[in-house]
Amino acid sequence: MRKWKAIVSIYLQEGFAYRVNGFIWILTDCVPAMIMPLVLIASMSNSDSIRGFTAGEIVAYYLMMLVVTNFVTSHFLWDLALEIKEGQFTVHLVRPVGYFAICFLRNLSWRLMRTTLFLPFLAVLIGFYWRYVPEMSLHLSWQFFVCVILSHLVSFTFVLALSMLALFFQETRSIFELYYFPMLFLSGSLFPVRLLPEWAVRLAKFTPFYYTVNVPVELGLGILPASDAPRMMALQAVWICFNLALAKLLFLQGMKRYTAVGM
Repeated sequence: MRKWKAIVSIYLQEGFAYRVNGFIWILTDCVPAMIMPLVLIASMSNSDSIRGFTAGEIVAYYLMMLVVTNFVTSHFLWDLALEIKEGQFTVHLVRPVGYFAICFLRNLSWRLMRTTLFLPFLAVLIGFYWRYVPEMSLHLSWQFFVCVILSHLVSFTFVLALSMLALFFQETRSIFELYYFPMLFLSGSLFPVRLLPEWAVRLAKFTPFYYTVNVPVELGLGILPASDAPRMMALQAVWICFNLALAKLLFLQGMKRYTAVGM
């Protein structure tokens, strides 16, 4: 635990040292929450709702989505791929802490810091949509917080497995860029999954993306009943185990090909 605490402390310091970058990335992620609610509310026309979402529920969805996304969604695949390509990956292999543990603590540190830096932006967004705040209804039960933690682990383990492809391919940029297309649409990061056609909703439920952002957001807003929480948590646990096993398999096989040539 002392080693883990030291690693978290190091990466927290690194994150706060480059906090301006963090603010820029957060500001970029806030753009959908500023624009999409306005677009969806305008598209209601004479109707009071769109696919069951009222104007207040749409605003609540995007605000909740941003809060959850800042902690849940992982993007460290680019860093790991670059370290593997340039040979810096070797340094992690000789440290007294497992490589996967280092990746987890490194990512967790950044997620905690990013969530903290996001709070001022959240206050601005709440002020911007203040007229819809009275319509919002939150259900922040213990199931919600457990689901958020599991969602983070689903995202982390999936991205970890995807990152291990860098041990097999010299250039993975195109593969990683392709990952963001289904992730944005099927996770609920761009708009609620329930707004998609029925066939797309069914497809989303068979992917890990659905269990990262959409599930905790719908649970926190009461769209998903608390009675469904145990089933969703069980499915999240299944995806975590599958992703972790896949990451371990790719890591072991990739280590046979890794040469640490560097550039």
